[in-house]
Amino acid sequence: MAASNPQSGQDKLELVDGSKVAVIGGGPAGSFASYFLLEMAERADLDIEIEIYEPRDFSCVAPGGCNMCGGIISETLVQNLAAEGINLPDTVVQRGIESYVLHMDVGTVRIETPVDEKRIAAVYRGAGPRDIQVRKWGSFDHHLEELAVARGAKVTRGRVTQISMDDGRPSISVKGGEPKTYDLLVAAVGVNSPALKLFKDLDFGYEPPQTTKTFIREYFLGEEVIAKELGDSMHVFLLNIPRLEFAAIIPKGDYASVCLLGEAIDKELVDAFLNSDEVKECMPDDWEPEPRSCQCSPKIAVKGAIQPYGDRIVFVGDCGVTRLFKDGIGAAYRTAKACATTAVFEGISEEDFRSHYWPVLRSISRDNAIGKVTFSATKVIQMLPFARRAMLRMTQKEQSIPERHKDISQVLWDMFTGSAPYKDIFTRTLHPRFLGRLCWELLASAAPVRRSHP
Repeated sequence: MAASNPQSGQDKLELVDGSKVAVIGGGPAGSFASYFLLEMAERADLDIEIEIYEPRDFSCVAPGGCNMCGGIISETLVQNLAAEGINLPDTVVQRGIESYVLHMDVGTVRIETPVDEKRIAAVYRGAGPRDIQVRKWGSFDHHLEELAVARGAKVTRGRVTQISMDDGRPSISVKGGEPKTYDLLVAAVGVNSPALKLFKDLDFGYEPPQTTKTFIREYFLGEEVIAKELGDSMHVFLLNIPRLEFAAIIPKGDYASVCLLGEAIDKELVDAFLNSDEVKECMPDDWEPEPRSCQCSPKIAVKGAIQPYGDRIVFVGDCGVTRLFKDGIGAAYRTAKACATTAVFEGISEEDFRSHYWPVLRSISRDNAIGKVTFSATKVIQMLPFARRAMLRMTQKEQSIPERHKDISQVLWDMFTGSAPYKDIFTRTLHPRFLGRLCWELLASAAPVRRSHP
C-alpha cells in the first residue's frame, strides 16, 4: 500500500489513508458514489473522508427538495440494490408498478409484468409537490443520502461557488466559507445544476452533455381515486402528436405524475396531450388539466459528456453519461460504482479513469446509439395508423393467451421501464418469430378495427 501521507509527492495518484474526497451533488449519483467509495475503502483497509456538498434538503417539499424526475425505479435497479443490501422501504415507495397500460388512438392494452411481481417502484425524489398536506411517504434521494451518511459521509448544506486546482489538487469554495483542498473530486451535479458551469475553467477537456427539455406536472387526485382510475399501472401513450416522443402518467400515492418527452415541448404540445381523448379516458370524469399541483421542465442528457475525467476529478451520473430517456437512476448507480471501484482499487489519475472507468461509460453511450434507432422506429409506428393497429393486435393476442410467447410485450415492457439494454431489446425484434408475427399483423391491419379496452 502507498505511503499514508496523502500530501506526499508520490508518482502514482491514488487514495491512501487520510485521503479526502469531495462529492458535489447529493442526488443518487453522488450518494451512490459516496456509499461505494466508503464501502470499498473499508474492504481495502483504507481510511478516507468524504464530504458531500448539496445545498438542497431532499426531505423538503416542492422545489427546495425536488430533483425534477419522473421517479420510476426500474426492476433491474431494484434487484441490483437488493444484491447490495440496499432495500427501498415502504415509506419511500409510493406505489409498486405491476403493469403498464399502453394507450393509442386505435385502442388500449394492458401489459402485465413478465414475472408477475411488483418490482418497479414509483417514488418522489423530494418529499412531494408544492401543495402536499400530509407527508405519508419519504424522499428517495434523502433515503440514499442517509445511507451514505450512515457509511460515514459528511453532508455540507452549502452551494459551491468556485472550483479550482491548488498544487494539482481540486479546491472547493462555498459561499461564506474558506477554500478546502481535496485529493479527489467526484462531480455528481446533474445537467440541471448551475454548478456545472463551474467546471468550464478547469482545463482538462471536459464538455457537458447535450441536453433536451422534458415536462413534468403533478396532479392531486387522492389515494382512493388513484387506486380506482390508475391502479398499480403506469399509463403510457403512443399518440400521433407532432413533436411528442413519449408520454406517461405515473400513479404515486395521492398524486399522478404526467411526464412528456419530445422536441421543443411547449404549451401547445402540452395542451394537445392533456386534452386528448386517450388521457381524459384514464383520468377521473371531473378532471381538468388546470389547476395542477406542481410543474417543471427539467433538462435531460441525450448525448454523453466529452472527457468526463481528469487527474483527481471524475464525473458520475448524467453530467457524465446516462441512459437515453430511461433508467437515469440506474445509470447513476452503474457509473458511481464504476467510479468507486476505479478510485479505490486502480487509482485516481486521468489514465486510471480512462482505462477502468471510461469503458463503462462508453458501453452506455454505445447502447444509447442503438436506443435512438429503437425510438425512431417507435416514432414511425406512432405516425402510421395501420402500424399502431398491428402493434395493438399483436400485444393483445400475447396478453390474452397465457402460453403464447410474449415477444412484443417483453419488448414494450423493457422499452417503457428501461430494465434491459437497448441492444438486447433491438436484438429481440430481429427474432424470426417476432418478425413473422409483426408482418402478419401489419398485413391484417390494413382494414380498421373497432377500438377496444382492457
